[in-house]
Amino acid sequence: MEDLLVDYHLAKAMAQLDDREPEKYDYNQQLYLDAALHKHGVTRAEFDSSLVYYYTHAEDFFKIYTRVGDRLDKQAVALGASEGEIGRFSAFSANGDTANVWQGRAQTLLLPMPPRNLMEFELEVDSSFHQGDKFLLQYVSDFVFQAGSKDAVALLSITYEGDTVVTRTTHFSSAGITQLRHDGLSGRAIQRIRGFFYLGGGNEPSTTLRLLFINNIQLIRFHQKDVSVQPTPTQMSSDSLQSADRRVGADLDSASHRDTVRSGNPVLPAQSGRSFHRVVERGNHP
Repeated sequence: MEDLLVDYHLAKAMAQLDDREPEKYDYNQQLYLDAALHKHGVTRAEFDSSLVYYYTHAEDFFKIYTRVGDRLDKQAVALGASEGEIGRFSAFSANGDTANVWQGRAQTLLLPMPPRNLMEFELEVDSSFHQGDKFLLQYVSDFVFQAGSKDAVALLSITYEGDTVVTRTTHFSSAGITQLRHDGLSGRAIQRIRGFFYLGGGNEPSTTLRLLFINNIQLIRFHQKDVSVQPTPTQMSSDSLQSADRRVGADLDSASHRDTVRSGNPVLPAQSGRSFHRVVERGNHP
């Protein structure tokens, strides 16, 4: 089952990459999936029946998907995924201006029944986090649904000194890359970073197969860049400050305002030309 699920998710990714005839996306996806099933000598009915069986044995399913996620991540690196959108920050040092500071497992499996419908996380904050840091939470999602509405939520919340909390959320319901931007708060030290991934739909019949596989989870931290030459008060103007602020956010803006990946990223990318979803952010300030 583990081998089959690896090929199943790779087949879905290949269908997303094949943009020669976008209007035939559904047909191409079914074609790739049938090829993966044929490779293992399994019919679609047998595969669906196996999924339903493991769906009712959540502990075994989680163990299988943990190994599936690890294997997909290794294949992504072997095929050069570090050059794509989801992995292009991986090579940066944790102490550099730009770094992937995610500390937990890079994948999770969510089912729409408590407690398996929620994955919470909290990062340890140390001296490598600075005032004014900006963040980008990004990950790859893949829904496997027999029926029912797809509604998942990602939340990133940062607590600053003085108990100031800034929160960003996004809803997503399609496969591909999701990016959630957090612009941070200047002038206050970061005290706590936490968040969660949540899959809704708990009111649907429990026998209906509904799962969300999230992998390649990353939290990219962007330091504000220091100005090498400090201007005198007479040289400093509102225009120059705005210009500097734009330069500080340039890396984050270029990463967080795209819904697609560069061509050539072979594992679970968002499809160029197919708009899966847009990020919607909400913030609360005291």
